[in-house]
Amino acid sequence: MLRYLKKYCDILGPSGMEDEIREAIIADIKDSGAEYGTDPMGNLIVFKKGKNRRSKKVLFSAHTDEVGFMVKYIDEEGYLWFDAIGGVDRRVVSGRRVMFCESGINGVVASKAIHMQTPEERGKCEPISEMRIDIGAYDRVTASKYVTVGDCCTFTPNYEEFGSGLVRSKALDDRFGCAVLVAMINSELEYDTYFAFNTCEEVGCDGAKEVGHRLRPDVVIALEATTAGDILGVPKSKCACSVGSGAVLSIMDRSTIYDKELLETAVAVANEKEIKWQYKNVVAGGNEAGVYQRSAEGAKVLAISAPARYIHSASNVLSIEDMQSVAALAAAINERSFE
Repeated sequence: MLRYLKKYCDILGPSGMEDEIREAIIADIKDSGAEYGTDPMGNLIVFKKGKNRRSKKVLFSAHTDEVGFMVKYIDEEGYLWFDAIGGVDRRVVSGRRVMFCESGINGVVASKAIHMQTPEERGKCEPISEMRIDIGAYDRVTASKYVTVGDCCTFTPNYEEFGSGLVRSKALDDRFGCAVLVAMINSELEYDTYFAFNTCEEVGCDGAKEVGHRLRPDVVIALEATTAGDILGVPKSKCACSVGSGAVLSIMDRSTIYDKELLETAVAVANEKEIKWQYKNVVAGGNEAGVYQRSAEGAKVLAISAPARYIHSASNVLSIEDMQSVAALAAAINERSFE
């Protein structure tokens, strides 16, 4: 898994611009013996034969897109007005470096220096729709040579391992999930298994909707990053999960009540294999599992997540040990027949 992680995180791929990450994944699985193809939404769907066949169709899913920004206007001074792609907290945007997908041009999100702010402005964060990106152009004509309305950017690639076995980077949500699936595809499987690398999760799980209707799986295991609460100022009662405490199993979130039987199976497998795990103990967020649960004839769903600090920011933080726990649990669950 770790062989692929930095490469995937460094790729620019906000929702709607997942071509490069998809091609990187294809390059990494093309010699695995798996069958694969792309649908009109840009989802990459993979089938890998195992030693045995199941009576039920089992799908492992992760999304390829990341949060980002899209240019909506270029003003006379050469600044780029933009809006967010996906759920981005405006407090983590101002002053950040960004890189444009189309041109590779760098920019910085402009902010007024504190000594130029009025007393009323200090301590407040302006809406993203009022922020601007500075690419070093002095007028609209110059800026328009490099960027046009509709161009997209993400936080600048910044993958780094630090501290006691931690990783910080943009796009760990959900490039880590993609890396786990690629490692599974390149391994020997006990059972025939489907895999989906989906587009546009951050803007409504649109890719998963298409995959659910196309494949009609019976069982779906979504691999995701989920918000960790072990940071300053969050009481234990509201700490959904903690970095370093293992793979996260969700009972319920804002879009899904997870299948009880699958959840019990995951807990039993984790305990049997001595894989570190934890419950997500706050009802918050959501992921592709909710879409799969309601697509076509419906599916039984499970989410296995890695706890992430500062999710949807320039520096998500994950534990390597937690990611390995997610990978181990996903692989162990896939050894079950699901009869």
